[in-house]
Amino acid sequence: MSSQGSGFGALDGLKVIDLTQMLAGPFCSMLLADQGAEVIKVEPLDGDMTRFSGPFHADDQEQHFGGYFQSINRNKKSIAIDLKSAEGKEIFRRLVKDADILLENFRLGTMDRLDLSYEALAEINPRLVYGAIRGFGDSRTGESPYADWPAFDVVAQAMGGIMGITGPTADHPMKVGPGVGDTVPAMFMAFALVSAVREAERSGQGQFVDVGMYDGILALCERIFHQSSYSGTVPVPEGNAHPLLCPFGMFPAKDGWVSIACPRDKFWEILSEVSGHPEWAHDPRYETNVERTARNEEVIAMVSAWSKRHTKRKLSELLGGKIPFGPVQTVTDILDDPHVEARHLLAEVEHPGLAHKVVIANTPIHMSRTQGGVRRRAPKLGEDTDAILRDAGYSGEEIEELRGAARIS
Repeated sequence: MSSQGSGFGALDGLKVIDLTQMLAGPFCSMLLADQGAEVIKVEPLDGDMTRFSGPFHADDQEQHFGGYFQSINRNKKSIAIDLKSAEGKEIFRRLVKDADILLENFRLGTMDRLDLSYEALAEINPRLVYGAIRGFGDSRTGESPYADWPAFDVVAQAMGGIMGITGPTADHPMKVGPGVGDTVPAMFMAFALVSAVREAERSGQGQFVDVGMYDGILALCERIFHQSSYSGTVPVPEGNAHPLLCPFGMFPAKDGWVSIACPRDKFWEILSEVSGHPEWAHDPRYETNVERTARNEEVIAMVSAWSKRHTKRKLSELLGGKIPFGPVQTVTDILDDPHVEARHLLAEVEHPGLAHKVVIANTPIHMSRTQGGVRRRAPKLGEDTDAILRDAGYSGEEIEELRGAARIS
């Protein structure tokens, strides 16, 4: 398990002004911060609401933030500003003046009402790349009938198509566990932002970048559209099976569940041999993936009857490394998995008020020269306000005046 480091990532030197709250926006700016970008999190005076969402450690008496906030706001700086005040807006404009990226996920029109729209900020900094994550996009790039609707993860999952193909049966759609309605658009946005910055380096001109949460989930569900277009069918939830590959999904073990994937006929031959049923591979009803998919339920029942007689460990010994296979793991299993340690997939970070470190997910991105990752814990509210303002040219006296007037904290 890796600890906090002091190295710089591939985005060292990139300055990001981050106005986002909740999950989608902060997850996006986290990806940039993990790769070395300087991310200045601009919060209201009472803080991002996720600071208070928990979970809180039992020993944490200070409660500056919980695990939710820690996980997706690591590597960032925090400044707390009253953006509704004239002084707060002036501070913000000065921060934007030399920034590479601004990221926000407010409701449509919020920044316009603050006189801090993309157009207004582009006059201050023509090379600014302005990113907006909204539920249904921004009218600058395409009018949506839902443009004014608020949205969260479950809304994007529902409307973008992923719930419509997830669930035990066709009549029981289900939400995907992780907040993919937030994190998937966030990943698209991170890619879009670095792409736009690359272009701005050549042209000297920034641009407005927009990813809708609905749009991101739709793109993630690309398979359902070619299925529908080519076959004329409407994909529905199919439990743990796959509509085009068989066997391909989750199977019972004596002490839990495992995943088995045999889309290639050679893998099917190996599974048939290992399970003690070599005849399966030579039966014309199951010999090819096309034939097996046509008899999906039958094949799943055959494999399940064999797999459930063995433990996950035994199945790993029999199938691991021979065909695509993996046990279904809980967080406890993952913490004990040697792969996680070898790949530095978890990081230990400090937490204010705790004598020991806590564990959060690290970046999954590995680079040979400019490795990114978790370098510092999430910031306390306004922890970096003074330093950021000094860098922006404010004197100590001016900073104290702003604090006394409740424009910063």
